[in-house]
Amino acid sequence: MRTVPIPVDTSKLTITCVKAPRPRLVNKDTGEIKTDKHGNTVYEITASVEDEFGRIELVKIATTGEPSIAAGDQITPVGLLGYVWEISGRWGISYRASALLPARETADA
Repeated sequence: MRTVPIPVDTSKLTITCVKAPRPRLVNKDTGEIKTDKHGNTVYEITASVEDEFGRIELVKIATTGEPSIAAGDQITPVGLLGYVWEISGRWGISYRASALLPARETADA
C-alpha cells in the first residue's frame, strides 16, 4: 500500500521539542540507523503539538540531517507531511518535515 502524503497546516499550532533529535533506528536489536534514499541519516524528535483550543498531543517528527534544536525549543517544521500507515490491523500517522527550525529563526525571517 502506497500512502499519499498529507500536508499539515502548522499556522495555528504551537510545536515544542520535548526530546532532542536522535538518529532514527530501523532495527533496535542491531542498532541500524535509518537513512534516506541519498544515504543521509534520518533524525527524529518528539514534539508537543498544541492546537488553538489547547488540545495537546505528542508526536514524533522525522527529518533528514540533524536539526539544531534542543528539548524545550519551540519549533517550526518546514514542509510537514503526514503519512497514514497500517501494519497488522494497527494504524497511525507518521510525520516528516524537510527541516525543523527553532521558531525564533522563522520569526526573524
